[in-house]
Amino acid sequence: MALKIALAGNPNCGKSTLFNDLTGSTQYVGNWPGVTVEKKEGKLKGHKDVIIEDLPGIYSLSPYSPEEVVSRNYLIDEKPDIILDIVDGSNLERNLYLTTQLLEIGIPVVVAVNMMDVVEKTGTKIDLQALSKEIGCEIVPITALHGQGTMEAVEKCLKVAEKSKERDPRVPYVYDGPVEHALAHIEESIENKVEDNQVRWYAVKLFERDSLIAQKLNMDKQTMAHIEGHIKDCEKELDDDTESIITNARYDYIQRIVDRMVKKKQSKDQLTVSDKIDKVVTNRIAALPIFAGIMFLIYYISVTTIGTIVTDWTNDVLFGTWISGWASAGLEAAGAAPWLEGLLVDGVIGGVGTVIGFVPQMLILFFFLSLLEDSGYMARVAFIMDRLFRHFGLSGKSFIPMLIGTGCGVPAIMASRTIENEKDRRMTIMLATYLPCSAKMEIIAMMAITFFHGSAWFAPAMYFIGLGVIVLAGIALKKTGYFAGDPAPFVMELPAYHVPTAKGVLIHVWERGKAFIIKAGTIIFPVTVVLWFLMHFGPSMQILADENMDQSFMYYIGQFFAVLFAPIGLGTWQGAVASISAELAKEQAVGTLGMLAHATSDAETAVSSAIYSMFGGSAVVGLAFTMFNVFDAPCLVAIATAFREQGSRKWGWITFGFQMAVGYGLALIVYQMGSFFTGGGFNMGTLVAILLIVFVVWAVCRPAPKKTAENVARAGA
Repeated sequence: MALKIALAGNPNCGKSTLFNDLTGSTQYVGNWPGVTVEKKEGKLKGHKDVIIEDLPGIYSLSPYSPEEVVSRNYLIDEKPDIILDIVDGSNLERNLYLTTQLLEIGIPVVVAVNMMDVVEKTGTKIDLQALSKEIGCEIVPITALHGQGTMEAVEKCLKVAEKSKERDPRVPYVYDGPVEHALAHIEESIENKVEDNQVRWYAVKLFERDSLIAQKLNMDKQTMAHIEGHIKDCEKELDDDTESIITNARYDYIQRIVDRMVKKKQSKDQLTVSDKIDKVVTNRIAALPIFAGIMFLIYYISVTTIGTIVTDWTNDVLFGTWISGWASAGLEAAGAAPWLEGLLVDGVIGGVGTVIGFVPQMLILFFFLSLLEDSGYMARVAFIMDRLFRHFGLSGKSFIPMLIGTGCGVPAIMASRTIENEKDRRMTIMLATYLPCSAKMEIIAMMAITFFHGSAWFAPAMYFIGLGVIVLAGIALKKTGYFAGDPAPFVMELPAYHVPTAKGVLIHVWERGKAFIIKAGTIIFPVTVVLWFLMHFGPSMQILADENMDQSFMYYIGQFFAVLFAPIGLGTWQGAVASISAELAKEQAVGTLGMLAHATSDAETAVSSAIYSMFGGSAVVGLAFTMFNVFDAPCLVAIATAFREQGSRKWGWITFGFQMAVGYGLALIVYQMGSFFTGGGFNMGTLVAILLIVFVVWAVCRPAPKKTAENVARAGA
């Protein structure tokens, strides 16, 4: 039977980094709390019979959040063989609070004091031997980021687990006499209802009046009355409520041992390097301009300069000339049928190749984002945005899923689970995919090259338009009856800055890039084959030449939907088809346009030039296409995830409808107003766009509903 080691610890303590190091897994690690929202499992490298469980980051075992519920239920009900408690050595006081709770559960515990490199740099000395003796469990120093001491920690876990699963639950001695007296009576009352090594933990929870534990034990009224009597006696003697009594006792105990065993070289007034950097990057005035400047620089390098050069070569030379030419020559030499050559060259190579052609840009973007995440800056961005979002009724907790969404919308939507307030969680799911993900970046990059000459402002503009949509939509939604109210509180520990490791950054880049390429093989390839068939066959079921695509199934499908897309400038069947295919996978819009470009242009014409002609050479139409496909509902997988996370079909459809309305509305405003200002004249479409702008201004600027005002009045009372 496999031995199970549970990794427990606070958010940002390095738990997921340790998990990856021990299992060889490349599970994504973000330097902000809430990335791990479910229990993750992996086998220890070189030990098939040892399972490592990565629990969500938590501050305590009180069930105040979804993460705490997941972790507590696993530890109490599934009972791993041993707990490896990861403690941030640079924040020992805060981290040991959870440790005191874990030690009461009755499961053997080994403490891994992480980030020892940071501890050593500050000149802090921790007497780990004395601390181990005090709290009654083994302690191992580690630096998970560099893989130092990690295997030693696991080996210590294996030795402790082999010795015995039994331990003294009364070690360490945390509570004062009156509390211990009450706990003794509670333990006596429940000793036949729980396992011997869990009596102390259950007693403490009952002392805190934990309703979930009381229900689980199914205590009779007489016993509960007896327990309540002792609790009230303790409260009267100490003149405080039980939860505060336990909390204060833990922190008093922690403070006593830290004062004895931790010697800090720095004076309290001396700032760390992280503090000095934060004085600049989290400054109330400078924080947002610095963030904007960093993101502009990243997109400028990734999309406009180096990225464009590599992508142009990949699309036009590698796939457009070399691979297509070799494939055509080989198929002709083999005597392949014309339809097969068209499928492979124009369909597969033209469609999938165009998507893959933008991968270099994505990899460069992933590289820079990984640097920001691993260094600790992205955690500061969440803090900065919380300060901004709170003015608009949103929480910084909502921005964390949105940051995750720059990689993929699916984990972004799932990360909304960390938000306890149901209304804020629902709204976050609706808004989480508005920062462009890697797939949407393909559309942005293609349109930047095709219509805006690779302009440096285009890609960053889409990012900040996404932020604007989130802010304005958040304000408008908060002024509706359902979403009215104060945002969920947001508390997070800012991790110390780290120099990112080459291994960690490359793992992140490889994982994201691999996922992108796998998507091209598993989703885009079969869709491309289907689309090629629809483009080259019609009701006659005879293969059609490229110049006769107006007789194909795809033409009729596109013409049917073109009526719907005409108000946003996509009244041609090609634009309509590309937009519809984008709902399967956002990057498929690029693949579809690539197929059409390869099929309708000669080998000398670049893909971007063919797409430019397809849209009538209008930058306004290109921008409208971008706005619709970037800011409408995400891909099919993300839509399905949103339905699941919303918990009801009704809210799933509300989310989908809202997102489609936002994307369509933005595209309509851009196309109609853009056409008007470029000489298109005033028409019904212009009027609708103006009315839509007026509606948005009203929805954002209207007074908050009476219900919200009353809530504010109560909160301030």
